[in-house]
Amino acid sequence: MQKLVIASNNPGKLREFQHMLEPLGIEVVTQAQLGISEAEEPHVTFIENALAKARHVSKLSGLPALADDSGICVTALGGAPGVYSARYAGDSPKSDQANNDKLMQAMQGVTDRRAHYYCVLVLVRHADDPQPVIAEGEWHGEIAHQEQGEGGFGYDPLFWLPELGKMSAELSRDQKHAISHRGRAMQVLLEKLRYE
Repeated sequence: MQKLVIASNNPGKLREFQHMLEPLGIEVVTQAQLGISEAEEPHVTFIENALAKARHVSKLSGLPALADDSGICVTALGGAPGVYSARYAGDSPKSDQANNDKLMQAMQGVTDRRAHYYCVLVLVRHADDPQPVIAEGEWHGEIAHQEQGEGGFGYDPLFWLPELGKMSAELSRDQKHAISHRGRAMQVLLEKLRYE
C-alpha cells in the first residue's frame, strides 16, 4: 500500500495520523485534498461509523481509506458523550471549547470521575472490501475539575492521567502517541498490516 486516504477533516486527527504513518513510507492524503465530503455518521456505535466513513471515502477516491471513530466515554454519564463527542454541544459549528464546557456542566457535583477515550480504526483496501482491517484502543483516566494544558485537542485539557500526574493536554506529541487510544489502535493496526 503506497497511498492512503484519511477519512477525516479533523486537523488534530490528521496531524496524529500523518505523524504515525510517516515512518512506513505511505503517502497520506486527506479527503479534503481530494474534494470529498464528510460521510454521514448515523450509527450509535463507533465501529459502524468508522466503517461508513472508510467505505465512503474509498468509493469516491478509488484508493484504500483509513477512518477512525473515537470519543470520550464517561462512566457516570452512562458512556456519554461517546459517539457524539465531537458534536456534544452541537455542530453549528463544532467547538472543542463548547464541548468541554458542556462536559464540565454535566460533571458538576459528580464524584465518580472515571472516563476513557476509545478509538476504532477501520482500513478498507477498496470500497467493497469484505474483510476490513479493524483495530481498537482504549485510554483510561478521569475527568478533571478544571482545564489545564495547551497541547492536544478535543477533551485533552480535561483528561487527567493519574498514573502520570498530568493532563493529556500536557503531554508531548510523542508521549501522547505512545499511550493514547488512537496510538494504541494504530499499533494494533500496524501489527495486523505486517502480515498482509
